[in-house]
Amino acid sequence: MEFTLREEHRLVQSTVREWATARLLPRAAEMDRSGTYPREFIRELGEMGLTGVFIPEEYGGGGMDTVSYCIVIEEIARAEAALAAVLSVNNSLDCFPIFAFGTEAQKRTYLTELARGRKLGCYCLTEPTAGSDAASLRTTARRDGDHWVLNGTKIFVTNGVEADVLIVYARTGGDGARGISAFIAERGDPGLSVGKIERKLGIHASSTAEIVLQDCRLPAARLLGEEGAGFAVAMATLDGGRIGIAAQALGIARAALEDAVAYAKDRRQFGRAIAEFQATQWKIADMATRIQAGRLLMYRAAWIRDQGRRHTLEASMAKLFASETAMWAATQAVQIFGGYGYIQDYPVERHFRDAKITEIYEGTSEVQRLVIARSVLGGHHDTTASDGRGQA
Repeated sequence: MEFTLREEHRLVQSTVREWATARLLPRAAEMDRSGTYPREFIRELGEMGLTGVFIPEEYGGGGMDTVSYCIVIEEIARAEAALAAVLSVNNSLDCFPIFAFGTEAQKRTYLTELARGRKLGCYCLTEPTAGSDAASLRTTARRDGDHWVLNGTKIFVTNGVEADVLIVYARTGGDGARGISAFIAERGDPGLSVGKIERKLGIHASSTAEIVLQDCRLPAARLLGEEGAGFAVAMATLDGGRIGIAAQALGIARAALEDAVAYAKDRRQFGRAIAEFQATQWKIADMATRIQAGRLLMYRAAWIRDQGRRHTLEASMAKLFASETAMWAATQAVQIFGGYGYIQDYPVERHFRDAKITEIYEGTSEVQRLVIARSVLGGHHDTTASDGRGQA
């Protein structure tokens, strides 16, 4: 067993941490208030190979492994969680399915631009009546000569406002998982529009929108993978996506811990720093321990994925533990800050709001426990998915 990062991983970590600290962290509060992020950030991340971390260099990506991807997302999320969500969607929910299931023409047309940060992607799975039960989605795709005609509504779509490339799931056959296919849509396709833009509790700088498909015509060549295999595409995609959410959650948890430590050393009550009080020390000790445990689960899931092995169980364990750690750690940080933790002048209030979504999207904590229990008990294969990142 090896519990230290390799030299290339440490280089990625230091490079991204330096960029995030210098460029992103100073803008974090402003981005949260405005609900937007500078688009040049995506261009800069693309130039570093971080909008397509594990995509081969021949397709414009960074050519790195999943462990590197986890490092990237954690470092970005430590500075500002919403941009980590934007980056996670582009990497794991758009670049991956096109790389894994797309034709060579699709890779050259879409993957290269996404991986270089020249275009941005989104993932359209969740519907008003199909959240965790993604196999019951109702959006339809009908073949019409050399085109597919799509009708339906997708909700909770992260990057929905800005996305240039959309991965859309629709029903081409009968009921259930086997009747679903995946498609590549583009901004500007006839019949495709952005509907309601959601106002959210947290991760304000990443857009969450409704995507409306009204007789949306896509060329037949935009089918992603085989007809009827869309649910398999979605599940394979979400396995990797859940590792990314674990990384995002740990970045938020780390931000909460580091901000709480700094405040506890500075804040004085009863004649001494509150870091000297045992009640504070125990909170910090538990935060640090849970974060480290979550990171080990995340790295293990990433390592198994890099071996080409199935990682559904490990990804769900990492996502479940890391997301609940983020919410718990952010709560403890607010408590350490006391009244100041409840006002927007201090960052832990933002961490608290940002943490909650990690327990919901790309499969709620309840869904993760279902996946884990089925695996442990030797039950059926997972047929549940995301209710949020359809929203990625």
